[in-house]
Amino acid sequence: MMTNSLSFQEKYEAMGRKDAAFEGAFITAVKTTGIFCRPTCRAKKPNPENVVFYETTQQALQHGFRPCKICKPLEPLEETPHSIQEIIKDLHQDPFLRLKDEDLRQRDIDPIHMRRWFQKHHNITFQGYQRLLRVNTAFKSIQQGNSVTRAAFDSGYESLSSFNEGYRALFGAAPTDNTPQNVLTIVRFTTPIGPMFACASSKGLCLLEFTDRKMLETEFKDLRHRLQAVILPGNNPHLTHVQQELKEYFEGTRTDFTAPLDTPGTDFRQSVWKVLQEIPYGETWSYQQQADALNKSKAVRAVASANGHNRISIIIPCHRVIGSDGTLTGYGGGLHRKQWLIDFEKKHKK
Repeated sequence: MMTNSLSFQEKYEAMGRKDAAFEGAFITAVKTTGIFCRPTCRAKKPNPENVVFYETTQQALQHGFRPCKICKPLEPLEETPHSIQEIIKDLHQDPFLRLKDEDLRQRDIDPIHMRRWFQKHHNITFQGYQRLLRVNTAFKSIQQGNSVTRAAFDSGYESLSSFNEGYRALFGAAPTDNTPQNVLTIVRFTTPIGPMFACASSKGLCLLEFTDRKMLETEFKDLRHRLQAVILPGNNPHLTHVQQELKEYFEGTRTDFTAPLDTPGTDFRQSVWKVLQEIPYGETWSYQQQADALNKSKAVRAVASANGHNRISIIIPCHRVIGSDGTLTGYGGGLHRKQWLIDFEKKHKK
């Protein structure tokens, strides 16, 4: 859905609807104000004769337009505010840090805004996020052979009983039990076409999805079941790795990925996902071509279903598979993103 595939009227109508499906597809510049905006900007809709559409913010800047202060088109969509980024960084570095409402006010942050942001983007309260970080730190300490008491107090807990209670509520067992348990670490970050969640085990990346994917909760539940794990915020080198590679991908400088993957699933699904990674960057295959590559020419529907259960967007590139007639078909991240990714890769293919 890049600019050159849309008419002026299509872009103008999408802008009028404030349609999020067109984020990344074009930039709206208004001649009377000298300002450029995202397609979803809340500002008053300009008359069509005053509108110029550009493909990128760079083009709008080069033509003398200024970024809108309302929709902030130079920032990644739904980027975590800088003040919240700093707080998350501080919490990860210091397990003893406990930020209450008064602490937030001292940092010029409205506690109500903080609570709303975490509920919207992490589906958890800010205080709950802090508790999960401490549990994750303690769990890793126990896994490394430290005593429960040391793990609890080194992770910022003020009493052993409160740690035991929180641990049991999360893991379903006491920290002294020898029941095998795993932790999957999760992080939220932004991209040019929307925010994503990345989730990793000690072995590799388990999930990479846009945060508005409808099946996301089902995928989390399936991962927890298959890996006998809980999902907690925290640090993981695989998550750092994949964020750097995705940054390079969206800059147009990376065409393949090296981040290790941990993708539990049936043997058939594993084979389907492996073939997906063989589709060259900047190209598309039909579901039939994919089935033929698996030597399962009559299993097109089963192949399509396995694609739909892929939890690793972009890196396992199910966006490169289209219908035999060239039309777009289902994509968990939304068809608008599928088209964007296809057009983007074709544009940057060397």
